[in-house]
Amino acid sequence: MSTPDAARRAVEAVWRIESAKLVAGLARLTQDVGLAEEMAQEALVAALERWPETGIPPNPAGWLMATAKNRAIDEHRRRQTLQRKAGAIGRDVDVRQEVMEDEVDEALDDHIGDDVLRLLFTACHPALSLESRVALTLRCLGGLATDEIARAFLVPEATAAQRIVRAKRTLAQQGVGFALPTPEEMAERLAAVLEVVYLIFNEGYSATAGGDWTRPALCQEALRLGRVLAGLVPAEPEVHGLLALMEIQASRLPARTGADGQAVLLPDQDRRLWDRLLVRRGLAALARAESLPAPIGPYTLQAGIAACHARAATAEDTDWGRIAALYDVLGGLWPTPVVELNRAVAVGMAQGPAAGLAIADRLAAAGALAAYPQLPAVRGDLLARLGRRAEAREAFAHAAELTRNERERAVYRARAAEQDADAPA
Repeated sequence: MSTPDAARRAVEAVWRIESAKLVAGLARLTQDVGLAEEMAQEALVAALERWPETGIPPNPAGWLMATAKNRAIDEHRRRQTLQRKAGAIGRDVDVRQEVMEDEVDEALDDHIGDDVLRLLFTACHPALSLESRVALTLRCLGGLATDEIARAFLVPEATAAQRIVRAKRTLAQQGVGFALPTPEEMAERLAAVLEVVYLIFNEGYSATAGGDWTRPALCQEALRLGRVLAGLVPAEPEVHGLLALMEIQASRLPARTGADGQAVLLPDQDRRLWDRLLVRRGLAALARAESLPAPIGPYTLQAGIAACHARAATAEDTDWGRIAALYDVLGGLWPTPVVELNRAVAVGMAQGPAAGLAIADRLAAAGALAAYPQLPAVRGDLLARLGRRAEAREAFAHAAELTRNERERAVYRARAAEQDADAPA
């Protein structure tokens, strides 16, 4: 017999590893992602109830699979009974049941790679809102509970639950099949999948709001999804590009917060704390993306930028000229105000703060990033380097007002205060 805590930890560990394969196999059987996820959840609940009494089984993953299979068979029996009563089936039930069990075994035990890929593309179907795609992906492929998803994105648990329910309902109502997209649809659908994984990672790397500067658990989920995806579609360069970007960025997580949880910006980070294994994995994924016979995409370009930082032993060694050139190319492929703001930083480092400020001022005048705290923060840094301290203080104060992240707010307020402290007497 296991203690309740030991059994719970075992269930959670196995669930995180096996839930995607479990839900995917059930979804291929039922052709209903919502129903498959519910069956998998029932198996999880059964494990939480029984393992403290019976002990952790020798093969925990197999136990969950078998329990889910029995749930699937029970559901199929129920449906067969309803059909039989309606006169739709005339064959012998026992024969059909044997065939059904063979189908379940095949669904759960074969084609696991294809099934997980189908599940990923179904969870990220363009019929769903971006918020619903994220929630359903984290639920079905990340194995996160509703309260974990709510906590990760700082929304009420009821809101996270509604997003998941709405996603399942939409897929059912629109008759979205559990299938890979056609070759014609693949590019668009793959872009949607990558966007979801990218969003999950970014929210973990720089939390939008709340008291934490980073949420490493979300980064880990995104990395896991990226690694799965790279193994399932190895010929897609942007998959490797996104994985490279996430691996390299994740390598900095140990250095992004101080001992008391305060934010540590890139120039001030102790690079000895960067995870060199993740850096090596990221550089290898970048080399793989660049070697494939396809045009370089935006994720691969961003990974190239991250690689410039990773290869620099110190902040002063950073090749800002190359980074600025990469941002020029990225801006042509992905012409967004945020990319242009990042280009302003790179140009400011490569060509001087006045050149960077000119770009940032054009963005401010355009108004597209009016509510984006990083815009006044970038302007504040460039103004401070130009010696325009009063304007820099005002910009940092504005950035502190805009951000919803407490750690980020503290950084901007400190930068604003520095402008007075450093002012000439």
